[in-house]
Amino acid sequence: MSRFRSIFPKAAKPLIAMAHVPPLPGTPLFDSAAGVTGLIDHVKRDVEVLREGGFDAILFCNEGDRPYQLHAGLEASAVMSRVVTECRPDDRPYGVDFLWDAQCALAIAVATDAVFLREVVTGLWESDMGLWAPDAATLLRNRRAFGRDDLAVFANVTPEFASSVGGRSPAAMARSTVVSSLADVILVSGPMAGSEPEVSTVADVREALDPEVPVLLNTGAKAETIQSYLKYADGCIVGSDLKRDGYTWNEVDPERVKRFVDAARSA
Repeated sequence: MSRFRSIFPKAAKPLIAMAHVPPLPGTPLFDSAAGVTGLIDHVKRDVEVLREGGFDAILFCNEGDRPYQLHAGLEASAVMSRVVTECRPDDRPYGVDFLWDAQCALAIAVATDAVFLREVVTGLWESDMGLWAPDAATLLRNRRAFGRDDLAVFANVTPEFASSVGGRSPAAMARSTVVSSLADVILVSGPMAGSEPEVSTVADVREALDPEVPVLLNTGAKAETIQSYLKYADGCIVGSDLKRDGYTWNEVDPERVKRFVDAARSA
């Protein structure tokens, strides 16, 4: 059984909800008055709403750490690990993401017993963070060294805030990311958090891969449009549409959670 199906043995098209962590210590927008306890209180509340809403899994991410870094500090890894440990659900799978340091995400996953991580692991990108060259070889070697061969890698082949230096299509990138970089899941994103890709891009990536390789919509999932994406995608990751007023950095809104889950399940 694939790592993905080991995580989701019964969900035909899993729905994964984002638990956005507010800005971490040391970042420009960190709330020093609330401190780390404030981060935990915020994320706990969001996770409980997402659990009650019926999502299949939770994905923790340092979404608030603008501007993002390609190399995380030790304090980021430590605080994210504490937040995930204190807020993780005990009744469904959870994963981690760190924008944009895959090695940090791996460290957090090892520390917190997460079962999947989401990152960009291949390609060469010009980005808001500068020139970006992920290293899948080191990531997977460290996964083996840390004894976490069970940890699934969800690979984003159209990262937000970036464009490829090369000329390969998303479908071609997806094929090589699976074959040469051993990704477990392929993710398709729009240009920014909360922005959707073209439906045709998701369809092209799905068609390019073996049916056993899952393709998920990674950004821009909305209650109003999710049906068109789930014609091709094998599930989705959603964050912004679940927030108050649909704004990425607001708290999770229970009514928007219900609206999204109802729309996605019916699709």
